[in-house]
Amino acid sequence: MENLNIAKLNETVAFIQSNTTTKPVAGIILGSGLGGLVNDLIIETSLAYEDIPNFPVSTVKGHGGKLLFGSLNGKEVVMLSGRFHYYEGYTMQEVTFPVRVMKMLGAELLMVSNAAGGMNSQFKVGDLMIINDHINLFPEHPLRGKNDENIGPRFPDMTEPYELDLISKAKEIAAKNNILVHEGVYIGLQGPTFETKAEYKYMHIIGGDTVGMSTVPEVIVAKHMHMKVFGMSVVTDLGIREEMNVITHEEVLEAANAAAPKMALIFKELLGQI
Repeated sequence: MENLNIAKLNETVAFIQSNTTTKPVAGIILGSGLGGLVNDLIIETSLAYEDIPNFPVSTVKGHGGKLLFGSLNGKEVVMLSGRFHYYEGYTMQEVTFPVRVMKMLGAELLMVSNAAGGMNSQFKVGDLMIINDHINLFPEHPLRGKNDENIGPRFPDMTEPYELDLISKAKEIAAKNNILVHEGVYIGLQGPTFETKAEYKYMHIIGGDTVGMSTVPEVIVAKHMHMKVFGMSVVTDLGIREEMNVITHEEVLEAANAAAPKMALIFKELLGQI
C-alpha cells in the first residue's frame, strides 16, 4: 500500500507496547475543542506524539498532542488527544497511521468526534449529531495504492460504516440523560477554508447534515482493518442561509467546549456497555 510502511508500523507498536501495560479495547479520537473527555480518563500512560517513532505531530489550535492510555468507565482505552488533518500537509497514510496503530494494539472499536458545520434547518449551534453515514469529498483516498491483504481487503465494504447497534444504544443513553441528539450524514472535505454559502447549499442538497475536515479518512481505515466505528459531531456553526455569519476558529472551539460534557457522557456510557 503506497506510503504505508509495515516495518514502521511494527516499530511504532513495539515502542508503545514497551511503554504501557494498557490493553485497549477501544480507540478514541478527540476533535477540535473536545479534549474534555481526557478529564474522565484514569491515565496509566501518556506519550507525547514527538516521542513516538514515526508518529505525526498535530499543529492545530484546540488539538492536544498526546497518546493517552488508561481506563474510562471500567474499560481500557487508547485516546488520541489531538488528531491529524490532510490540510496540514500530511499524506492520507500519515493522517490515518494512528488508527492502524490503535488496531494493532488491540482496539476493536473506534470512537471518533468532530466539530462540524450544520446544514440541517433543525440544528442549532451546540447541538450533537450521531453520525449514521458519511459522504467522502476528500481529493485523496487513504487506501489508494497497492493493497496488503494482511492489513485489510482491497475493496472494504462500506454499507454500514457506523455501527447501527451502537447508534441505537447511544440514542437510548441520550434519552435517559435528557440530552438532545440528532442523527445524520457527515460530509468530509479537505479544508482548511470554511465553506461558502453555495458550498453549504450544495452539500445539503446531496444529502449532508454536517460538514468538517476530518473523520472520513480515519473511518475508512478503521473499516479496512475490520474495526467497529461510532462517531458524533458537535454543531459549532451553521451553514443555513438565513443563519450564516462570519466563522472563526475561536468560535468553533467555544461551541465545541460548551457541548463537550454532553458528548463525553454519551461516549463514556456507551463504552461501558461494550
